Amino acid sequence: MKLNFDLLIKILFLILIIFRIKLCRAMLKKLFRDYNNNCVNLYQRLNLTFYNIINNKKKLNIAVYTLRLKDGGRARITALLINYLVKINIFNLFLFTNYIIEENEYEIPNSIKRYTIENNLIKLINKNKIDILIYELDDVEEIIKLNNLKYLDIIFYQHSSIFDWIYDNFTKFKSIYKAFSKSKYIVSIVPFDSDYLFNKWGINSILMSNFMTFDFSSIFASDLSSKTILLIGRGDAKKKRFYIGIEAMEYIIKEIPNCELNIISSLERIDKIENLVNNLDLNNNINFKGYLSSLEIFFRNASLNFIPSISEAFPLVLSETKIYGIPSILLGLDYICNSKGGIIIIYDDQPETLARESIKIILNKEFRKKLGKESRNNMKQYNNELLLIKWVKLILSVNKGEFYYIKLRDENKKISKNNGFNILNNQLKLLKLRKGSFRDITVNEFSNFTYINNYYIN
Repeated sequence: MKLNFDLLIKILFLILIIFRIKLCRAMLKKLFRDYNNNCVNLYQRLNLTFYNIINNKKKLNIAVYTLRLKDGGRARITALLINYLVKINIFNLFLFTNYIIEENEYEIPNSIKRYTIENNLIKLINKNKIDILIYELDDVEEIIKLNNLKYLDIIFYQHSSIFDWIYDNFTKFKSIYKAFSKSKYIVSIVPFDSDYLFNKWGINSILMSNFMTFDFSSIFASDLSSKTILLIGRGDAKKKRFYIGIEAMEYIIKEIPNCELNIISSLERIDKIENLVNNLDLNNNINFKGYLSSLEIFFRNASLNFIPSISEAFPLVLSETKIYGIPSILLGLDYICNSKGGIIIIYDDQPETLARESIKIILNKEFRKKLGKESRNNMKQYNNELLLIKWVKLILSVNKGEFYYIKLRDENKKISKNNGFNILNNQLKLLKLRKGSFRDITVNEFSNFTYINNYYIN
């Protein structure tokens, strides 16, 4: 009797195991079926013409490799990109950074697998079976090594303009764009670079805007009621050229004595501009506000924003002030994505010119309101959900191959050749004024990367 009972137990146990195996297999089939349905639905919703050949059995492993998630526009945009991509249920997301987790980082979901890179990038790529790497750094040797990996798709996400590199380090500029000419997939946030110059240089790039940090519909425009000018950014950064904005105030207050300039920046390493304010006796008109994570309090009634940078790519500060309907003055930055609508661009670096244009805006209420309205209306074109769709299209196209990437790239509306030529002409005039070593270069020569790569400056 006991033998029969033991045998019965074993049979029941075996039946249970078989049942669980069948249940697991059914669940796996449902999982794959749901995933494939998600894929097909997603591809149909995004209007990808190749959705009908999709037959993936796993999620795509996507890794974003960036410097850090703290300080600066690049870190902020990277965090936004991750927070949006994590919504897509056919992606597994990974984050690679050069810095370990720091205090006051921009937030991302805790579910994201994160690794610190210490000469182990390739090892982590292989260990985690990464399908696509979104690479945001500018290590030329690393870019060359990644280009040689045949089993990995890499999207090189450039947060800089060519002029950032030309003004900062011309030698590295040549090296990095020579490396990019060997790369299949480049993301640029600068229309002039992506749509005009890169075509001439043989670089296959696609244009992306930045994610917006404010929701347009929830923002009330500035009433533009004060005689307050904003100067926002890293005051210690050489390229930001805060000194031009400060020096312009010396001329502005002669016409508008109660005008104020609010400098919103970290107070570290800004001795030079603090000394300049003291030497020009502008302490009553220039306020150092320090760095704040939330700037809304400064946007509510400001009338003007200065961006005197020598170069930019897609400045978040400009997007944020425009959403609040605040006019801006830029020094030559006609090539950036958000330089249209309510913007005054001047093509010299003279504080007197900046002051003259500022006085026109601050003293003319109707003109100020007109510029403010244009600024805000121009920002309606930027939509984070639509940009997310564009990123998903990009990732899926890259996963299917270069043919589909080029097809997607060709669908994008591009700036005209005439517009590109005019921007290049403007920028070369400024480059020659700022750096005499470029005084003899022509538009045609600059458009030829072989010529530029062999061009040496003193």
